Amino acid sequence: MSDCCSAPGLMPFETALGQLLDNVQAPRKTQLIAIEDCLDRVSAKTIISPIFVPPNDNSAMDGYAFSFASINEISNTELEIVGRSFAGEPFTASTKIGQCIRIMTGAKMPDCCDSVVMQENTKVVDGKLTFTTLPTASGSNVRNKGEDISVGQQVFEQGHKFAAIDIGLLASLGVANVEVYAPVTVALLSTGDELRRPGECLGDGDIFESNRYALNALLQRLNVNVIDLGIIRDDKQAIREAFIKADKEADVVISSGGVSVGEADYTKDILTELGEVGFWKIAMKPGKPFAFGKLPNSVFFGLPGNPVSALVTFYKLAIPGIEKMQGMPFKQAAKFAAITTTRLKKSPGRMDFQRAIFTYDEQGVARVTSTGTQGSGVLSSLGKANCFIVLEEEQGNVEQGDTVFVEPFDFAFQ
Repeated sequence: MSDCCSAPGLMPFETALGQLLDNVQAPRKTQLIAIEDCLDRVSAKTIISPIFVPPNDNSAMDGYAFSFASINEISNTELEIVGRSFAGEPFTASTKIGQCIRIMTGAKMPDCCDSVVMQENTKVVDGKLTFTTLPTASGSNVRNKGEDISVGQQVFEQGHKFAAIDIGLLASLGVANVEVYAPVTVALLSTGDELRRPGECLGDGDIFESNRYALNALLQRLNVNVIDLGIIRDDKQAIREAFIKADKEADVVISSGGVSVGEADYTKDILTELGEVGFWKIAMKPGKPFAFGKLPNSVFFGLPGNPVSALVTFYKLAIPGIEKMQGMPFKQAAKFAAITTTRLKKSPGRMDFQRAIFTYDEQGVARVTSTGTQGSGVLSSLGKANCFIVLEEEQGNVEQGDTVFVEPFDFAFQ
């Protein structure tokens, strides 16, 4: 039996993604914000280190700093303790061959010392230090100046999205404020007379609306401003008014439903009326009826109404577009090979993103198992998954034991 959604003329997935990225604009507006507020924001400038990290040679251990030459020149390797260096209280005097200082982790190395012996390998009696384990090389247990980062070194490139660790790194450079791109504003709406909000009563033929709730949560992880326009009834004028409002207030308009071929699917018609349709219908499964276009002031992503199709097209197409508008460069999804433990049904004609769970066996071999029924309305199959099995457009059925390519979910999709 043929797949009715694999009709000729559908735009290949990679072509659709490329056209989408070519037609969304990188941001222009920037903001100067404190590093405490820059989590998940995108750097508008390349950040260069103004200092060495660490700024001085320092001790990697609690122990004793000394000149390694003392080991060769003092026959009994007994060193006189003549001072101390603590973090924030460096030793500023000089030492001679045969002398050492007490030093703590992170403390600045005295100019006259080049090595540190950890205290566990020493014995101290009457102010004299002897080695219980003799050091073997100069420079032992010393962190060198600039070992982590040098002055003038590029630390973050323009378009870098700041993670939690990055904030600590900025602080270690003495950077208090960073210039980031202004946040993207996204207007979100769902269309359908049958949709009801959770908590409402279902009438005959009604369903609870889930797409907008899941999409809203995913958008929060993208650190965008969200305008939730709610559920819009299947009325052409109501949808037109919602689009006009969304276009005035947002950079991106995302609708769920109304882009198929039903008699009440007005979204594509209104998009054509108010703006332009870039493309509509893609050779991907799930998610064939995805629309991309432009309104006068914003870009438009028209997601299918079926929940799995809506979320998969959002993840694979809308998110890359939004990230470009945030100033981030496009990155190909990571993939790796795995052995499938289940037979996979696939008709040639569309790139297929099947929901699955990957694990590693006792030998470290990656194995992947389908979450079961792959229908576009089976949202639980996506909730159980941690990856897609990516099957190319012309590929057919896959047998148990075959090798397939697996694409693990990004953090933002889990």
